[in-house]
Order: sequence, then structure tokens, then C-alpha cells
Amino acid sequence: MKKAIIIDDENRTRDLIAKMINSFELGIEAIAAGENVSSGIKAIQEHNPDIVFLDIQMPDGTGFDVLKGIDGKNFEVIFITAHEEFAIIVTGK
Repeated sequence: MKKAIIIDDENRTRDLIAKMINSFELGIEAIAAGENVSSGIKAIQEHNPDIVFLDIQMPDGTGFDVLKGIDGKNFEVIFITAHEEFAIIVTGK
């Protein structure tokens, strides 16, 4: 089973994403693990995830700051955000 962690400054968002992932029975165990840059780095080091759902903007920095703080990255990253200015919009055209 693959392991995913969610790093986001909103507790409800972390919990919701973890519940959604776990409900689909995709062979992925999702854990709501970090709320800021420092706890995100610690969570990645502690859990050694296969996938990281990473918020772009957090109170003490960015998701990119989290990635800079990790040596030997061996996981996939999916950026998440509630900020429209950071979102990528894809249309069918």
C-alpha cells in the first residue's frame, strides 16, 4: 500500500482530503500530517511518503520551502491550494 501525507495549514482541508483519498480504496493510505513548513518537513521525514499533497501558501512559507528542506526527495508531489491566483485552470478546448 502506498502512503500519502497531506500538508496544509487548514485542519479541515487536511482531514477532508485524507478522508476522500481513503474512501476510494485506491491502495493509498492518506494521513493528515502537517500544517506549516516545519511540521511538513518533519512529517515527510517521519512518514517517508510515496505521495505528498502540498499546500502552496502557508503562514510561515510555501510548499516550495518544504521541498527545499528535504534532502533526497523520493516522492511525488501534488500541489493543492485554496488561492485562485495559484490555481491552474484546464479546459476541454
